[in-house]
Amino acid sequence: EMCCDLKRRFLLLYATQRGQAKAIAEEIWQQAGTHGLEADMHCISETDKYNLETEKDPVVIVISTTGTGDPPDAAREFVKKIQDTTLPPDHFAHLQYGLLGLGDSEYTFFCNGGKTVDRRLQALGAQHFYGTGLADDCVGLELVVDPWIDGLWLALEKVFLLQKEKEVMSNSAASSSLSAAPHVGHELSSEVQNLKLEDERVRSSDVPTQKPVDVHLVASTRDTEPSLVHSVPPVSQSALNIPALPPEYIEVEFQDAHGENPHLSSLISGGTTFEVPVTKAIQLSREDAIKTALLLELDIANTVFDYQPGDAFCVICPNNVNEVEELLRILGLSEKGEYFVCIKVKQGTKKKGAAHPQHIPERSTLKFILTWCLEIRAIPKKAFLRALVECTSDAGEKRRLQELCSRQGASDYTRFIRDSNVCLLDLLHAFPSCKPSLNLLIEHLPKLQARSYSVSSSNLYQPGKLWFLFNIVEFPACPARPVSRKGVCTGWLAELVAPLLHPNNNTLDTKGGSSLTEKISIFARPNNTFHLPADPSVPFMMVGPGTGISPFIGFLQHRQKLREEHTDWEFGETWLFFGCRHQDRDYLFKDELRCFLENGTLTHLKVCFSRDSSTAEVAPPKYVQDVIRLYAMKETGYFYVCGDKKHMADGVSDAVVDILSMEMEVDKLEAMKILAMLREAKRYLQDVWS
Repeated sequence: EMCCDLKRRFLLLYATQRGQAKAIAEEIWQQAGTHGLEADMHCISETDKYNLETEKDPVVIVISTTGTGDPPDAAREFVKKIQDTTLPPDHFAHLQYGLLGLGDSEYTFFCNGGKTVDRRLQALGAQHFYGTGLADDCVGLELVVDPWIDGLWLALEKVFLLQKEKEVMSNSAASSSLSAAPHVGHELSSEVQNLKLEDERVRSSDVPTQKPVDVHLVASTRDTEPSLVHSVPPVSQSALNIPALPPEYIEVEFQDAHGENPHLSSLISGGTTFEVPVTKAIQLSREDAIKTALLLELDIANTVFDYQPGDAFCVICPNNVNEVEELLRILGLSEKGEYFVCIKVKQGTKKKGAAHPQHIPERSTLKFILTWCLEIRAIPKKAFLRALVECTSDAGEKRRLQELCSRQGASDYTRFIRDSNVCLLDLLHAFPSCKPSLNLLIEHLPKLQARSYSVSSSNLYQPGKLWFLFNIVEFPACPARPVSRKGVCTGWLAELVAPLLHPNNNTLDTKGGSSLTEKISIFARPNNTFHLPADPSVPFMMVGPGTGISPFIGFLQHRQKLREEHTDWEFGETWLFFGCRHQDRDYLFKDELRCFLENGTLTHLKVCFSRDSSTAEVAPPKYVQDVIRLYAMKETGYFYVCGDKKHMADGVSDAVVDILSMEMEVDKLEAMKILAMLREAKRYLQDVWS
């Protein structure tokens, strides 16, 4: 009776912003059962359900990162609690944990949510029983997540064995029957050996492997090349490890077609939404530019919406009408779009903690859910593909979907689904025998997120108005997707404001005649750092190629107004580095920048054009990071970088490191440390989007 098994439980905490960390925690919870372990799973914010101060079992934490490096909203309180500096360094000395952080290396503070928690737990004496995993959404979370989960079971088994060993030792000491102890110790070490083998076995038997289905395809040249719908050896001939089928947990009940849909403001948790008219729309790029840049003006005069230059705000946008119609058609529900649906959790579902999805209203029409609540453009996760296998009747299509969600088909998934930006509609067109039920969509499609934009104006300069700038996002057609598409929000806005875009209306100072009758819903998303220096005498440099110039127009408008109102103040120098492709096609705000220069608001303007050919003997620099290298940095100033993609932001920080090392006469490593200090001191600030 000495070796009676302890209850093998571990605590599983997740903190999620968009549902990824929760989905991964659910996967761990599900797999735990097959390993004979019990995962006690909670959101990290549910502090009434667990207590780390007294936790004796191992703890597994899955945490994502939001914004430019903050922990998710759900973890804010938790992080605040563990950052309390009065806690002693052995506060969590009893705790053993393993942590999986999610992030996106497009952003400077990669996986910062996880790293913050990890660092604090270490500082408070907690021990790792398993190495920290940092997964990168930029290349595919599963590249780190899958192996991390695979290795977790052996690490947990070792913890439980040690617990058992301690238990045995203390028991044997208590009963002083020492003769039994060596024998037990021997048993345990052979148990570790068996575990290793057993673990391999469990892993390979996760799912009965599927025998390849023989699909008679006409041999042709295209058969040698894999595609979304077609595989080649070795994948096509492999036995597959596919994920377990996620349990269904939603029931959809159709009601009548009478009633009102909820107000859009009810879709946003916390914070106030404002309905505001678009009063002006101007295309800032020329027709032949590669990207189309639009500037919109919103009238916020009759609202309490307030902002500072440098802030961002969110636009609540719908999915494309035609795509919603097409989805209804494929689901065979075209007639039912205007019917109200009621969504319930399926009785007796196997899904742990199954709950009514928070982003789906209690009662609304089917069309409302597909238009305003679900991200129908989301790249389908492997669990979704696994569920779609069950709704597919054609054997060949079924096998290909199995391959795409299998471990053996991981690189096909990355290439043909993830990197090709494939969405559910693309899949349903590519696999016509796949007919999913409505509940699957509600279970697997994430919440339709509001889209965030930088403000490009100053409330001081033009009270009651808000400007913002964006490129219309284009997803070109590709083999996996025969049609080209526009971004969900930018495509919708462009269509919405088309009536305002008159060719003769292309200057910013026209008193735009008609505004649209339709309004758009927005809400504030203030940031606490990307603002003008509090002291106006401090010099600052702004780097904003392309639409990255957006917040700096607001900075300069604000600055101009301050200079007019406070003639006795001392104002520091201002630098702006702007870059675009062609001087005459996409030089945004050209006239405004000239005015800012002429009236002294802007001290230096440095511009470069990456696609214009030059006849000069020494070719001028092409990119902002090349221009920056030509100038010294102002020692005491602030440095702002805004724009898209890590290529630009990383290029700029590399250039800054080079300048610092030259100016300070230090080596590169030392210069990188100085840059890190500037970031830390909030003097090197970024507003970067992917």
